[in-house]
Amino acid sequence: MIELKHLRTLQALQNTGSLAAAAAQLHQTQSALSHQFSDLEQRLGFRLFVRKSQPLRFTPQGEIMLQLAEQILPQIQQALQACHEPHQTTLRIAIECHSCIQWLTPALNNFRQSWPQVVVDFKSGVTFDPQPALQQGELDVVLTSDILPRSGLFYTPMFDYEVRLVLAPDHPLAQIDHISPEDLADEVLMIYPVQRQRLDIWRHFLQPAGVSPALKNVDNTLLLIQMVSAQMGIAALPHWVVESFEKQGLVVTKTLGSGLWSRLYAAVRDGEQRQPVLEAFVRFARQHACDHLPFVRDAARPGSLQSVSS
Repeated sequence: MIELKHLRTLQALQNTGSLAAAAAQLHQTQSALSHQFSDLEQRLGFRLFVRKSQPLRFTPQGEIMLQLAEQILPQIQQALQACHEPHQTTLRIAIECHSCIQWLTPALNNFRQSWPQVVVDFKSGVTFDPQPALQQGELDVVLTSDILPRSGLFYTPMFDYEVRLVLAPDHPLAQIDHISPEDLADEVLMIYPVQRQRLDIWRHFLQPAGVSPALKNVDNTLLLIQMVSAQMGIAALPHWVVESFEKQGLVVTKTLGSGLWSRLYAAVRDGEQRQPVLEAFVRFARQHACDHLPFVRDAARPGSLQSVSS
């Protein structure tokens, strides 16, 4: 029956002392404001102020409505201000790609500078399956290369990265420019302890060629690289994982075939992808990776695959 605009108008009447001045303050015509009050008074069943009084004088009922305005309007203003002010929240991140943390840490630092009110908490591990945890509401975003069909999750492309063969510098394959699947037939391929069908090198490089090298599980990245350096096996990893070790001369990397590329996604629950905090995190992480990582290209560039909902 009575609206916020009526309460604001009552305050304007009190502050200005006349209908004409109140109309000017509210950027309305005096006629429109008078009509508004006449209509309101008719619906309320009582007068709010005495017409043609100098200065303008409120009726007892008008005084009650004015008190209501003085109570309600400041509360409304405080509530609106609180809605626009940043509040502390927690962004729960999980990393399905076991080596992402090496580039994600500086990206998170940049994110926190712009979103200091957000507490970032993340979890990773070779035995942790984060996408079901995301579905159940235990996480807010998962970095993954795997899209689960009919999962109720929304996948935003982060970037494409090259999976490179990692070798000891004195390994015989280090002298070959173009690595073929057959070159790896007699090698020991060291992998994280996950199903081999989740490995890009297996699905897109070895299996199509019918090549099945021996597999050895290693659950620690540093140990894996040390074993490669000692010629205990080979590995296939994103270049950012081994970049510092390659600069030290401990390992070398080679292109697999004509280039084995994979895509990293940020997975969230479908319907939550437009939340400002999630959008900002994805933007900062993607930008940092594309600006600083070698053998990486922006997955959101024109012509690339776009967001996926499944």
